[in-house]
Amino acid sequence: MAKGPGKSHRKGISLLDLAQMFPDEAAATEWLENAIWQGERCCGHCGSLKTTEASHAKMPYWCSDCRSYFSVRTGTVMEASKIPLLKWVYAIYLDCTSLKGVSAMKLHRDLGIGYRAAWFLQHRIREAFAAEGPVVFAGPVEIDETYVGGSAKSMHAAQKKKLKEEHGSISASKAMVVGAKDRKTGKVVARVIDKGDSPMLHGFIESHTDPSATVFTDGASVYKFWFNHESVNHSAGEFVRGIVHTQGVESFWSMLKRAHKGVFHRMSAKHLQRYVDEFSGRHNIRDRDTIDQMRHVVAQMVGKRLKYRDLIAETGESSVAT
Repeated sequence: MAKGPGKSHRKGISLLDLAQMFPDEAAATEWLENAIWQGERCCGHCGSLKTTEASHAKMPYWCSDCRSYFSVRTGTVMEASKIPLLKWVYAIYLDCTSLKGVSAMKLHRDLGIGYRAAWFLQHRIREAFAAEGPVVFAGPVEIDETYVGGSAKSMHAAQKKKLKEEHGSISASKAMVVGAKDRKTGKVVARVIDKGDSPMLHGFIESHTDPSATVFTDGASVYKFWFNHESVNHSAGEFVRGIVHTQGVESFWSMLKRAHKGVFHRMSAKHLQRYVDEFSGRHNIRDRDTIDQMRHVVAQMVGKRLKYRDLIAETGESSVAT
């Protein structure tokens, strides 16, 4: 296995390595069972360990407690999926190793599945990248917000006019995302927000930052409420003052925006949080060996379910992030 660039302790996996590790559906199934059950097969319906092998073609196991057939897919985001597990493993690998993400179109071509199936597959994997439970940083913490959306340069005049009429300005039509990066751990958390006012940002910082933590921001007045707070004045050309800066979280924004422009081209406001979860989730496991990254994502699939009808359901939001 090849070592990752710049990180001698991190073991990567090449495509040739992957093909040798997972030559067929049986190998992928066995690996997923080990990653999810970790040596103790349990029922995906009730969690019981009283299980036996069964002769059912699609559900090879039987639970004695709830008297149900199940497979490694049951009780995970893979449930009810007709996509072979081998292709699931390859998709997980691509999502873990592609820093800018993988478009549904590329997955459609690389895996030989329909575009709609590839799009749905990607969103189900994004469910696994989302953080579980509260994320609270001890600090110091960098806080910053950014806008995600289409470039005005690439918009047709009619589209610019429509956005100005609906939102007052083109920038107002973009989605706002606020993020925090913990200096000690290097981890990030980010959320799509309705507006960047004090109550909204205050709530985000309180949710993800220890009260005693020092917070570094830019010079925006909305951040001045925090007790242990220092800022740099970007409008005056000040970007670094000793240890005071927000360059860490800004580098995360750069990766997200490069992916938006170069890979996905369009991130609708409806699904933007899913994309943000993918990028923050991948960032937070970037120092692990590739196989450990894949195991982490698979473990996060358990107990989650995303149905296609729920994914495409109307939410009343307009697709402002294009």
